[in-house]
Amino acid sequence: SGDEALIAARLNVNLQAVVIRRRFSHRSERDLSTLAQFVDTKVSEVLDDHKSPDERAQILATSIQDLRPELDLYLMTEIEVEDIAGRLGTHFRRVFHAREGVLELHLSILQGVAERYRTPFFSALKQYSHRPTGVFHALPISQGKSIVNSHWIKDMVSFYGLDVFMAETSATCGGLDSLLEPTGPLREAQQLAAETYGSRRTYFVTNGTSTANKIVTQSLVAPGDIVLLDRNCHQSHHYGMMMAGANVIYLEAYPLPDYTMYGAVPLREIKSKLLALKAAGKLDRVKMMSLTNCTFDGIVYDVERVMEECLAIKPDLVFLWDEAWFAFARFHPVYRDRTAMATARRLREKLADPAYLAEYQKQLTADIEKPPTDEELLNRRLMPDPAKARVRVYAAQSTHKTLTSLRQGSMIHVFDQDFEQKVSEAFHEAYMAHTSTSPNYQILASLDLGRRQVALEGVELVQRQIENAMQLRDAIDNHPLLSKYMRCLRTSDLIPDEFRASHIEQPLRSGLQNMMTAWDKDEFVLDPSRITLSIGRTGYDGDTFKREQLMDRHGVQINKTSRNTVLFMTNIGTTRSSVAFLVEVLVKIATELDEAVSEMGLGERGRFEQKVRKLTTSSASLPNFSGFHPVFREMEWTNGSEPTPEGDVRRAFYLSYNDTNCEYLTTDEVFEKMDNGVDVVSATFVTPYPPGFPVLVP
Repeated sequence: SGDEALIAARLNVNLQAVVIRRRFSHRSERDLSTLAQFVDTKVSEVLDDHKSPDERAQILATSIQDLRPELDLYLMTEIEVEDIAGRLGTHFRRVFHAREGVLELHLSILQGVAERYRTPFFSALKQYSHRPTGVFHALPISQGKSIVNSHWIKDMVSFYGLDVFMAETSATCGGLDSLLEPTGPLREAQQLAAETYGSRRTYFVTNGTSTANKIVTQSLVAPGDIVLLDRNCHQSHHYGMMMAGANVIYLEAYPLPDYTMYGAVPLREIKSKLLALKAAGKLDRVKMMSLTNCTFDGIVYDVERVMEECLAIKPDLVFLWDEAWFAFARFHPVYRDRTAMATARRLREKLADPAYLAEYQKQLTADIEKPPTDEELLNRRLMPDPAKARVRVYAAQSTHKTLTSLRQGSMIHVFDQDFEQKVSEAFHEAYMAHTSTSPNYQILASLDLGRRQVALEGVELVQRQIENAMQLRDAIDNHPLLSKYMRCLRTSDLIPDEFRASHIEQPLRSGLQNMMTAWDKDEFVLDPSRITLSIGRTGYDGDTFKREQLMDRHGVQINKTSRNTVLFMTNIGTTRSSVAFLVEVLVKIATELDEAVSEMGLGERGRFEQKVRKLTTSSASLPNFSGFHPVFREMEWTNGSEPTPEGDVRRAFYLSYNDTNCEYLTTDEVFEKMDNGVDVVSATFVTPYPPGFPVLVP
């Protein structure tokens, strides 16, 4: 039945193909009450008996595709197979006649899986590595020749294995292709990746998402263009703006002073900047906006709403979504709706829908009769003009961070309606400028293999990743000793109520329906696979806890900490055993701490409690970005409006190349100058790593 098919698509991670017969019941005859949270009642209602069999097949196919876009769909019909193929063929891989097509269906299913299993570049590299070659140009290490005859580095082969070196080559032909101008297996591999990740084009990058961000920025932004940039983004964006000569407006994220961190950028903040630029007559200079989705701490944007409302103000705005930590999200039906590529496709379809046009014209008529003020525009959901809006979306993903790839393996995904006309040549130049002419073939092959893996088992891997995260949360919060000193932060701790229309405090722990409701309605949601652990009650600050307790003593590796939190992330490689090991380590730390506290003298106990108080009460207000010095800003007033806040990072950066412009100050000297009313201007980037977000920019 239709509802059983949708339950299976949601729960059975091993499905690879779906065969729909023209006639099927929309409701199951079985009792599905135990699976109630997985029943899509809206689809069940639409699949009623008043629809024709063709319409019902199309509705079910579309619903399954929304849940699992990687599945191959086939239709079996008894009548008018040619006519149905013409009408419904776009929804199915093949349409078969029920009495004739069983063998063909069988072969087609095998072929469909085989196509996703194909790894053109990995296969070409493997084949090449077993050919005898005479190397008379670069790369002495090719086929291990500089190693196997060495007296001193033979242990290199025993550690890495010979196949790694057999596949080393600097050849850009003979079946291996060139990354800078791919025409063979690399091009095929990138096309397969585009299909898997839902983009129109995908490009492999062999030196990380830092380079991917710079490629996209350089291909889109020219000197003098205005770019809206998340203030808390990765340093690669800031460097990209400096190299492109952009005038940057930094967007402020909401603060979380209890945990000394920032959240994400509210939509109201973005709209207010765009409306100010419009009032100043500068909207034509605004080129791009870049946001981090999801943030290091797991805060995820409502990507569709952000793009819709921004396009209502600036119809040709380009979006660069930094999804360095979010590549896995494509392979879960709830996550997927908040990814850049899935949203771009959905938005393109929405703008072409006649029903949307009618809704837009109704709103437009109301606005003509009574023009809205800027305050009213800030407080309501804006609709882009479907005749003017262009869907121009880029996503940079670190495959190596959340999926399977060797380190530095990344991808750029493109869904840009104007790519061929406006960007392709500039993109090619930027790609050439930032990509090595000697790319690492092992990284490229691993990107090809990582794509195969998620095309065939991505749903299973991501589902397991989330389950492991939830088990870790439960193990910490339900443990009597751990919960005395530590606490997993909830959605409501990291996302203020004003950004959660659902008002569900813990959507991750109150069932799939609640999670889906929150992910459908809320401006920001929390990625379940990130666990921010509040550790203030241990008396350790985040950095000390990470270094002394987790890494030095127990070999537990993590990246991000704050004053009183540490961040754990599960990934597709996390096992239940590794979760159990982490719980064991935390219990050991808590047990030792509990014993130490119980034996403390009065003075020592007082000092411990003072430490805990400092770590569990709000810190001083978090500083906002101080803004550009007037010399790096355009200070003239335009159209009677106040000067807008964009500034020239590049000029500030290069002024520091002249020593006479710089002085070196201690912290005390900085504060002394500021107290005396002297402007102190950063001459360079100051970037703690991890996470690699600058705290000062030139």
